Amino acid sequence: MKKIGTLFLFAAAIMQAFSQETSASVQKPVADTSETTKVVVGNNRLVFEDNKESLNLRVGNRGLSILESLEGKGPRLEWRDYRVSESENQDQVEDSDNNHVRRARYFKGHWAGFEVGFNNYLTKDNSLVLPAEIDYMSLHSGKAMNFNLNFSQLSMGITRRIGFVTGLGLNWNNYRFDGNNNIIKGTDGIIELFDPGEALKKSKFTTLYFDIPLLFEIQIPTDHNYLHLSAGAIGAVKLMSHTKMVYENGDKVRSNGDLSLNLLRYGATARVGYENFQVYGTYYMTPLFRTGKEPAGVALYPFEIGMAFTID
Repeated sequence: MKKIGTLFLFAAAIMQAFSQETSASVQKPVADTSETTKVVVGNNRLVFEDNKESLNLRVGNRGLSILESLEGKGPRLEWRDYRVSESENQDQVEDSDNNHVRRARYFKGHWAGFEVGFNNYLTKDNSLVLPAEIDYMSLHSGKAMNFNLNFSQLSMGITRRIGFVTGLGLNWNNYRFDGNNNIIKGTDGIIELFDPGEALKKSKFTTLYFDIPLLFEIQIPTDHNYLHLSAGAIGAVKLMSHTKMVYENGDKVRSNGDLSLNLLRYGATARVGYENFQVYGTYYMTPLFRTGKEPAGVALYPFEIGMAFTID
């Protein structure tokens, strides 16, 4: 059993080396009768405990217990979910100022992860139907997609299950045109129709934004897990944009440029999820193109609808 414990401790140390920096402490009981060794790293993020009856390893909210078999048939393995036990223990704690602060520290929101969905834009009248003079801006709805990589998260708890979430992310929007055309930045920076004169296999323009959200999240207990609801604002800075055309003969043409897009934008988002899965919707209140540079003077407001896979 001690050899197995050493291997698990070594593996846990490697995993912790790639995690965020935390404080470590080693706890050893004074009494020799317990024969228990316990190592705690961070705020119970990594725990190793070895005693006469079992070897316990915890990483985050998940754990593995290796129990000594009483029948002599070898060790028995048990997987543990500490989210359940911690939630049950927390419900038994008296409501005081100190306990309230401690519960708030355990709050963990949902932002970091990967998102995929569809994007489009609305007119000022909240219509998907575009005026005839800018019909060339119509999108192929089934192929106009967005991809988001949310790589950083900060949770700020009010209580154990209520708090604010912020972070950082990258947002790719692919606007796939439905017609045999593309767009260009014309006279005075006004967006105009570009007719390639040949048949296109596909045509689109792409944007990349740097996102910073501020979300308010509530987590509702359901059996052994939580349904989480969040809503808030997202601000973004444009990093790049380009157009791309693929001709029927296989030739490709890509053009980089700002396309008179707004450098800054902000919007509102709402999300609902269970465990590590979410459905989200985001609407940007900033027009896609700068005022006075829109195609035919029509302001277009982007929105996204999709699925998110978050990371604990």
